[in-house]
Amino acid sequence: MNSFLVLGLGRFGRHISKKLIEQDNEVLAVDIKEERVNACMRFVTDAQIGDCTDPDFIDSLGVGNFDMVIVAIGDNFQSSLETTALVKERGAKHVFARANRDIHKKFLLRNGADSVIYPERETAERLAVKFGSNHILDYFRIDDDYSIYEITVPKSWEGKTILEKNVRQKYNISIIAIKTGDHFMPVFSPDHVFERNQTLLVMGNEESIMKVTK
Repeated sequence: MNSFLVLGLGRFGRHISKKLIEQDNEVLAVDIKEERVNACMRFVTDAQIGDCTDPDFIDSLGVGNFDMVIVAIGDNFQSSLETTALVKERGAKHVFARANRDIHKKFLLRNGADSVIYPERETAERLAVKFGSNHILDYFRIDDDYSIYEITVPKSWEGKTILEKNVRQKYNISIIAIKTGDHFMPVFSPDHVFERNQTLLVMGNEESIMKVTK
């Protein structure tokens, strides 16, 4: 069990608080708007009304006691930036902040955020990659360079083994798991034969994946 302080209870903050609770974590949820706090009180560990840009209020929360502080303020970037800097100054162990634009992400990282999510952009990119290719079924970005993809078995691979296709050296990707229906095979030998009804979980950069799936 981990402890989280979630600052900002719009849709993003509300959803992440609920999911953290479902995973048996402790969540203190905070927002300046009473109606948002009241809407979350039934499923979080505790909730408070307060101005997250007020140093005295932040001091009262004891931010250093939480495993992570999530700055989920999305409707006022100035407040998000001030809050991020403030909780870091007050001893937050890890600050995870939400950004709405690329420039916001840069400022948040420079002013105390340890990691930043850009939900609108990341969702758009995921949908574009997923639906823009006939062979990519799903996609999860790890960092700016590498992602994990679920892809169909390329036609030219069918009936061939992993060793025969020399996947890692030739295509610069790593196979993480092989999926047949709902069954995952995370451990497999180089002699595994690719089949048409299988999908592959692979890790690589976008350029390498596109060469495999085109």
